[in-house]
Amino acid sequence: MTDRELLNLAKEASEKAYAPYSRFKVGAALECMSGRIFTGCNVENAALGSTMCAERVAIYKAIAEGEKDFYRIAIYGESKDYCMPCGACRQVMSEFSEDMEVLCARATGGYVSYRLNQLLPHTFKLGDF
Repeated sequence: MTDRELLNLAKEASEKAYAPYSRFKVGAALECMSGRIFTGCNVENAALGSTMCAERVAIYKAIAEGEKDFYRIAIYGESKDYCMPCGACRQVMSEFSEDMEVLCARATGGYVSYRLNQLLPHTFKLGDF
């Protein structure tokens, strides 16, 4: 799958978002090492702590289906800036792959690519405690 195809899946997922509070719809498309793709969108809640980011929705769907080896994730938000994963999402991603690729897109179609260990260089992981 090309970067653009994965980014398009993330954009499609963003259209399903439930974002009545922020009005900022985000979509994610997670590609596993097996080639399977899982999508997610942000789901907001009046109790802010119950809100779930698109990235974690996609990751949790993959986990629920038995996938734990992640290759890359595309994140799309309808904004002028690149849609970057929040700190909580970065930490969740690092649980499964500190080196996965993270594609961050913006509304104009442009995107940037990072390795997760660039976005979160010092992870908290099993064995650290």
